Amino acid sequence: MTDDPAAAAGRWGDLRKRLLSAIVMLSVGAAELWLGGKSFSVLVIVLTALMIWELAKMTSPQRRGTPVLMGLIAAVCLAGALLFRDDLAPALLLLPGFALALTPRRDRRISTAYGVAIMVAGYGLVDLRHDGTPGILWLISVVIVSDVAGYFVGRAVGGPKFWPAISPKKTWSGTVAGWVGAVLVSLVFVLMGYAPWHVLLLAPVVSFAGQLGDIAESWIKRRAGVKDSSNLIPGHGGVLDRFDALTGAIVLVMLLGLLTSLPIPVPAGG
Repeated sequence: MTDDPAAAAGRWGDLRKRLLSAIVMLSVGAAELWLGGKSFSVLVIVLTALMIWELAKMTSPQRRGTPVLMGLIAAVCLAGALLFRDDLAPALLLLPGFALALTPRRDRRISTAYGVAIMVAGYGLVDLRHDGTPGILWLISVVIVSDVAGYFVGRAVGGPKFWPAISPKKTWSGTVAGWVGAVLVSLVFVLMGYAPWHVLLLAPVVSFAGQLGDIAESWIKRRAGVKDSSNLIPGHGGVLDRFDALTGAIVLVMLLGLLTSLPIPVPAGG
């Protein structure tokens, strides 16, 4: 039995948009990952500032000047955290979140928590790149493949919703497909000699953290009554819409890294 054409069009209607967005992000991301250094750090600072701006704008739309100020604070704080590292980094990463908490806005607690998560993710991206290309390439690959696998399988198979009250399009079939995709990506790094076998256990956990990052942003948007975090990327939404899953994944890796040594891929011989 074939699908109704209208239903099929609705199911895959945003495929072209997502593919174009992925191509652009992969191209820019690959170039910056290869360059590393200050160029990569500047890109991450800019993206982090834009995400904080979008978060502040969604949660306090009536205060037009405040979101811009929050973005500038985020840029300065992340630059300072990357410059001074262990000395002032923790305090500087927390500061934009507290600034969000001190200004009138809806859902102040979740805004503060998500703001801190964005800052930690920005710091973590640069930190992982500093440790070598394989680790950050693995993390980004896990997030992208999880998202792509979840998108195709979720729409093709359907089934029970994962969390319909917050993210009505996400299904359990897509969630599990994302976990499988994460494991397969990690297996490639293992076979290439960049990571130990137990990275296969970490992969689905990182994938799930990415999915939760996506869901958290969906919840904020639903509460704010908006479809996209902004219109910075014409036809594709905002920066936060594209990096919400990566934010969740990096935050988990950073937190786990404080507790134990993780089997993250490292340069050969490292």
